[in-house]
Amino acid sequence: MSRVVVVGAGFGGIAAAARLAKLRHDVTLVERRERVGGALGHVERDGFRWDAGPSTTALPAVLRDLFRKSGRPLERELDLVPVEPMREHRFPDGTTLALPSGSRADQLEAVEAALGGGLGRAWVDHVHAFADTWDVLRRSYLERPWDPDHADRTVTTLLRTRTSLARRVARSLRDRRLREVALFPARLDGHDPRRVPEWRGMDAYVEQGFGTWTAPGGLGSLAAVLAKRLDERRVRVLLGTRVHDLALDGGRTVGVDTDAGRIDADVVVCAVDPRVLPALARGVRRARPATPPTVCHLGLSGDVPVLPHEVVLHGDPLLVVRTGGTAPEGGAAWTVLARGLTEDPVAALARRGLDVRGRVRVRVDRSPADQVEELGGSPYGERWQGRATVDRLLARPAYDGLLLAGAHAAVDPALPYVGLTAAVVAERVGPA
Repeated sequence: MSRVVVVGAGFGGIAAAARLAKLRHDVTLVERRERVGGALGHVERDGFRWDAGPSTTALPAVLRDLFRKSGRPLERELDLVPVEPMREHRFPDGTTLALPSGSRADQLEAVEAALGGGLGRAWVDHVHAFADTWDVLRRSYLERPWDPDHADRTVTTLLRTRTSLARRVARSLRDRRLREVALFPARLDGHDPRRVPEWRGMDAYVEQGFGTWTAPGGLGSLAAVLAKRLDERRVRVLLGTRVHDLALDGGRTVGVDTDAGRIDADVVVCAVDPRVLPALARGVRRARPATPPTVCHLGLSGDVPVLPHEVVLHGDPLLVVRTGGTAPEGGAAWTVLARGLTEDPVAALARRGLDVRGRVRVRVDRSPADQVEELGGSPYGERWQGRATVDRLLARPAYDGLLLAGAHAAVDPALPYVGLTAAVVAERVGPA
């Protein structure tokens, strides 16, 4: 049995703690906030409730694997339901594309019906070109510990490609609207697609092949279910406790120094932004966290447009409307995310054809700085800066006895990829 300290109770930290506890290790989870869940959870105000962070997830198998390998199956704790359509894209020229998930054939039909000109075939061919990429990275990197000394050259070459996602998309998609669809996830996450490696295009393949899912009432409900799992696994959870730094001895991590004193450990799992720990900050001094989008939660009443779960308004600014919140009878709960915003988000919505200015009853604004301050780091992980970012992700941890999990250790801040970092941590540590 190893003494394990996990720093940070976001999804990655919780998943790592639960898996390691099920493997019979003595696990302590330390969190600076007064609740677990990180970006997962809800924002509530006057009867309205919105997802605080992600509202959907792809690859539900990652969640199911976490729950199966840490106790009761997910199906006994939380219902996951498919999101259809996956999202609706609205373009400045007035065209609209409601893109299904989980089906290549359905996407082909939807793109062709909305845009015509053989673009349905162009889209599915572009997406399917990432099938081998996904399969190789899943088996050789995402689902298993990375060993640079024994890595397959094919995988290393793929990961360190100099071709950007922007260039790959420009080559394979001649239609400007489809290029915007293909680059949307990277832009929403705060990246310049010219600095993102081309293999990140596999996200479209994952969504097309496995679908997107949510929970009734919002994916934020997952936070409470995860807290329950920690209790069942008898993980010691220290809330309202700040970790000041790693405790080191001869190049090995032997614990953490906290507000409550030193906690000794055989293994430390860092599931927070490494910049907050002085022992790790120097190693990421040239890296930059991805800036969160501006977020505005709206509680609406009256005659409100009926929208799908997610609507993307392409253009300047980039706006995303998520409608999966809960509201009092006769109301609606929307969350607006914005990139490149230079005006009030409600005014920007009105200018783009969604005028709810007279319907707002409750409003909660969360700036990028607010989100970083609240969470103690960016929930969007690292900003892609070309091969430098890849090299950092592939590097060995700075100290023996240290493992990394969470959004800042993942290739993508989405729940499945963060969850896979925890699975890799559990495999590295192994059973007690």
